[in-house]
Amino acid sequence: MNTFRKAFVYVRDRYAGLLEETDEGYRFQYDPDYLAHESSAVSLTLPLTEKAYLSTTLFPFFDGLIPEGWLLEAVMHNWKIDRQDRFGLLLIACKDAIGNVVIREERL
Repeated sequence: MNTFRKAFVYVRDRYAGLLEETDEGYRFQYDPDYLAHESSAVSLTLPLTEKAYLSTTLFPFFDGLIPEGWLLEAVMHNWKIDRQDRFGLLLIACKDAIGNVVIREERL
């Protein structure tokens, strides 16, 4: 499985796991240190587990973080990202998302 892009997922400013765009779809896996010390899952649809989650489409929880309406239009226009590039939109638009989950292009 080849990885094209990576997104580092943070919950309440703590690194929770890695989301990857691959040639087969998408992969999300919790960080072992996060599993050992936290009890809060990223979402109800992605419960805490050592097993990697795999999907041919972007996981609905992560897709749901992407803005809609005029804000989506602004993101697409300012960063020249196609509406169909959901992973690209996630990386750009969810750096300072409302709520407890934040997406970063680099691990802090």
